[in-house]
Amino acid sequence: MEKWYRQPPHQGDIGISTRVRLARNVKQFPFKEKISSSGQIQLNQMVKSALKRMDLGHNKFGFIELQELSELERIALLEQNLVSRTFLTKPENRMLVLSEDHSVSIMVNEEDHIRIQVLRSGMDLEGAYQLCNKIDDILSETLDFAFDDTLGYLTVSPTNLGTGLRASVLLHLPALERIQIIPQLMKTVSRMGLVIRGSYGEETGVIGSAYQIANQVTLGLSEQMEISNLQNIVRQVMESERGARADILNNIEVIDEICRSYGILKYARMITSKEAYAHLSNVRLGVSERILEEVSLETLNQLLNSVGEATLSVRANQHLNARERDLDRARLIRDLI
Repeated sequence: MEKWYRQPPHQGDIGISTRVRLARNVKQFPFKEKISSSGQIQLNQMVKSALKRMDLGHNKFGFIELQELSELERIALLEQNLVSRTFLTKPENRMLVLSEDHSVSIMVNEEDHIRIQVLRSGMDLEGAYQLCNKIDDILSETLDFAFDDTLGYLTVSPTNLGTGLRASVLLHLPALERIQIIPQLMKTVSRMGLVIRGSYGEETGVIGSAYQIANQVTLGLSEQMEISNLQNIVRQVMESERGARADILNNIEVIDEICRSYGILKYARMITSKEAYAHLSNVRLGVSERILEEVSLETLNQLLNSVGEATLSVRANQHLNARERDLDRARLIRDLI
């Protein structure tokens, strides 16, 4: 089945991907480290039984025991944004529920008992939220979630109390980055209860001019209000980026940089991950602004999810050293570009 990132992206000129996540805990089990191994195993079975009743059409759920995967396979899941770093720290008794197209990943026995995550191509907060909410409803039919009338859903971290909802949109902002507006933008959105952070969330750097805008407030708002607030701000940031692009693309040096990046990706025999992300960013700008027509946004999205170090090794079915990864990465990019 074709992966979620191969779907035509909505507002894909700037929107790379959307993620919506819900944190839930089951009332009958102690939270976090206090839950016993037998309790974790029981919870895995309860989640599996509940989800087997859900019809995803041709898109089926797979149930993966984390401890049965190799370290490389686990890191590859992290590179593809399918699991959290916390989830990988103690693989024992942790289960990942993963749809065939990788658009749905459910971490069981993470920091919270259940983390439901839905990914969408482009900017699609409403679509991601609706599916996430549907899965939440299915689970709540058989699982009694910890809930307080005043505080809402109870979570391990107080920052998730209330709805337990975290939503984010990954935006490609090369023009705003180039004119050095991002620091000012960060201050502006923080006053609105949102945050702009690195490409892979908290405490991560920015890769290829990709910035994540996410909600921070989960208490005192409804899920729909959180989604609506984030959606409104994201749209404003996107319009600012489009305006900045119109200015910078009057510069022939910028056009030349875009075309050179395309040439490098098309013909390079070796390329590091840092180089690849930088050139993919330039090419994405060129494709979005119709400077380049030889490649699609869907292909660029596929490459973003395919050129990570562990992902390349898993694809090759062997541990690749740095030189081998650079060779394989260049080969993959050439094949798809």
